[in-house]
Amino acid sequence: MQTKVEQENGKVVVKLSGRFDFNSHREFRAAYEELLGRADTREFVVDLGGVDYLDSSALGMLLLLRDKVGAENKSVSLANCKGNVRQVLDIANFGKLFKIS
Repeated sequence: MQTKVEQENGKVVVKLSGRFDFNSHREFRAAYEELLGRADTREFVVDLGGVDYLDSSALGMLLLLRDKVGAENKSVSLANCKGNVRQVLDIANFGKLFKIS
């Protein structure tokens, strides 16, 4: 998996590409962890447009991010979810936990 982080006006966009699975946990956490505690960061968006595969550990990583972001009174959403990725998120009922686009 590859990550690219963009930050603008209090919004952090973490763009992921490739396989989002257990082997990605360190890289995924490193992409957002430093920005989590910053006062000027209000919103996190995980852009899954480049992800072609995600597994249950990826779902767990998204839930962990949601918990950490929520503890900081910030918001998190999932963007560019399509194909198999969207199907997995729908089956896992992530639409009840995240704003998904």
